[in-house]
Amino acid sequence: MISQRAFLGVSAIVFAASAAMTIATCASMSVMGEMPMPGGWTMSHMWMLMPGQTWLGAAASFVGMWVVMMVAMMLPSLTPALWCYHESIGRTHPVRVGWLTAVVAGYFTVWTVLGAVVFSMGVVLADIAMRQPALARAVPIVVGPAVFLAGVVQQTGWKARHLAFCREAPVRLAPPTGAGAAWRHGLRLGLHCSQSCAGLTAVVLALGVMDVRVMAAAGAAITAERLASDGPRVARTVGVVVVAVGVSVMVRAIGLG
Repeated sequence: MISQRAFLGVSAIVFAASAAMTIATCASMSVMGEMPMPGGWTMSHMWMLMPGQTWLGAAASFVGMWVVMMVAMMLPSLTPALWCYHESIGRTHPVRVGWLTAVVAGYFTVWTVLGAVVFSMGVVLADIAMRQPALARAVPIVVGPAVFLAGVVQQTGWKARHLAFCREAPVRLAPPTGAGAAWRHGLRLGLHCSQSCAGLTAVVLALGVMDVRVMAAAGAAITAERLASDGPRVARTVGVVVVAVGVSVMVRAIGLG
């Protein structure tokens, strides 16, 4: 059996390392600056090729950064689920570290694929914005409604169902044994949790994927709605706050226009 102290210690080290790497990456991107765009907004260079860089290299760099960022945001809420999995298996089988690792790998495989999709979409949208000034001017106007809709998603039954799975699956489901079954368990958990986080992930993308404050707020909200005794109420409350932020962004965009 793995001791709880050792498990939590390793989790804390991984979280601290991923958070530090995320902050360092955001700082390096900030030093690089952003490209001014029509409409009064700026576009990050992460959606463009750097000198001597290939698209494959750019994609690998973004996805690596994205996964590190997701580890920092998701690990606080994932750690209790992993420990529950460990405890459930320990009642009937000798616990193997490889099985826990497989659950984590399956979980973050989902986020890795999502990162690749986000990068592809970001590159396409950035290219359109640079080629079509009229569309670029509309970007600030679109951000507010996108954040508003993300807040609305927090209130839906669809959100509640996926959140319930993330909160209850580690306790309710029979723990799978074997590395392959553990990986599939992590994959299933990742699929539900990524959908549960869809609204807050959209907020991060809309307000600044390289903004540490936005990422920290989203990570705190995700952790609270997963671990609080009344998670669904927390999720709805977060949704109200996000809706208010969306309205504020819309009002600001109209004022600037």
